[in-house]
Amino acid sequence: MDFTYQHGQSQRILRQRNLLGISVLVLAAVIGVMLLVSATRPREIVLQPVLRSPLTLSSAGASREYLELVTRDTAVLILDRSPSNLDYWMNTVLALTSERAHGKIKADLLKVVDEQRSSSIAQFFTLQSMTIDPKNLRSTVTGQLHTIVGQKVISKDTRTFQFDWEYNGVSLKLAGFGMVADEAKTRKALS
Repeated sequence: MDFTYQHGQSQRILRQRNLLGISVLVLAAVIGVMLLVSATRPREIVLQPVLRSPLTLSSAGASREYLELVTRDTAVLILDRSPSNLDYWMNTVLALTSERAHGKIKADLLKVVDEQRSSSIAQFFTLQSMTIDPKNLRSTVTGQLHTIVGQKVISKDTRTFQFDWEYNGVSLKLAGFGMVADEAKTRKALS
């Protein structure tokens, strides 16, 4: 009787061990599937609302709203400058710049800094309209560019500027910017 009792106990322990082993394998498979799904899913970061709605970043690409907000702030940052804030201005613009375009943009900014440092010329930009192309990561802003010498406004011209962006992971970086030539003026000058 001792033998049959021990054999029954051994069989019960083996069944428990086998069920535990199967449970471990099933849980390992579930964890593996969850890791695979989380690795291939777009990542998202939820940002606090800036103006009108919550903002989400995703590794799948830059949203139209995010590109619009970044363009608005970058346009004001780049186009508002005076001799007293040139170092901050240049360092902040370079912090927004992609690694690929860093050298070219820095060279262009250094020219502006050298020209403007010893002058009393300042400028500011009032944004009037914006065009956003999230597919091509390009945005265009149009507005009044005011130039001030001393305390006198010497010009107020409507200008259009284009910003090219680069999106990597969940990071949007400036790849290039410049003034868009007015086609009507160009055609008139060529005539």
